[in-house]
Amino acid sequence: MTAPSVKAFPARAYTARGAPAQNVKQVAVSRTVFLFDVDNTLLDNDAVQADLSAHLEREFGRASRDRYWALFEQLRVELGYADYLGALQRYRLENLDDPQLLQVSAFLVDYPFAERLYPGALAALAHCGRLGQTVILSDGDVVFQPRKVQRAGLWAAVAGRVLIYLHKEQMLPAVERRYPGGHYVMIDDKLRILTAMKRAWGAKLTTIFARQGHYALDPCELAAYPAADLTVERIGELAEWDQDWLKVPT
Repeated sequence: MTAPSVKAFPARAYTARGAPAQNVKQVAVSRTVFLFDVDNTLLDNDAVQADLSAHLEREFGRASRDRYWALFEQLRVELGYADYLGALQRYRLENLDDPQLLQVSAFLVDYPFAERLYPGALAALAHCGRLGQTVILSDGDVVFQPRKVQRAGLWAAVAGRVLIYLHKEQMLPAVERRYPGGHYVMIDDKLRILTAMKRAWGAKLTTIFARQGHYALDPCELAAYPAADLTVERIGELAEWDQDWLKVPT
C-alpha cells in the first residue's frame, strides 16, 4: 500500500474499523506523523512489572519486594515518571551490604522486552509507517527507558526516531521541530496524556486510546477525562485499518 498524501483529522467521524462517515473529502498536505507511546501501548509493561515483582520476592522475600515498590511509587510521585533503576538505587541505600542487588540490575537491563510486545505491535508500526511517519514518543529516565525501547526492537522498527522526555505532553513544540507534519496522531494508553495533548494541539491532533494495561482499565481514570477521538481494544487493530480512516470531514 502506498502512503497517502492525506490529512488525518478528528476520528470521531469514523468507526473503529476505519469506515468513513458521510460527507468526507481528501485534503493534500505534507504528511501525517504517528506518535506511539511504549509502556502498555506497544509493550505489556504490566507483565514486566509482574516478572520483576516475582524476581524480587524470590531473591529477597516479600517484605523487600514490597519495600522496593513503595520506593518506586514514592519516586514516581516525585519525578512524574517510572524510574526502576532509581528505585533500586534508593533500595540499595537501605541495604548497603547486599551483593544480590547487582543481580536485580542485571535482571532489569537484560530483560527480554521483545517477548513482551503486544501481538500486532510491530505490524501496527509497519502499517502506520506506510501511511505516514512513525515516531516513538515516551516518558522515562535516560538509561532504562532507551534500553527497553532498543531491546524490544522498537528503536529499529522506527529507524531510530525515538523521543523520550520527562513529560512528553509538555514537549510538543520540540516534537514539531524534530518531526514536522501536516497532522499528528497520538496512540497512548493514558487518557490524561491524550487530553493534555489534544488541548495543546487541537484539530491538528487525532488521539487514539489503546485500552490496554491497568491505567486504561482504571474506572477513576476513565471518568476523569474525555474520550479520545478513537479507541482500540488492542494495538494490533491499527494494522487492520485501511487508509480511508485518514480523511477529513467536510
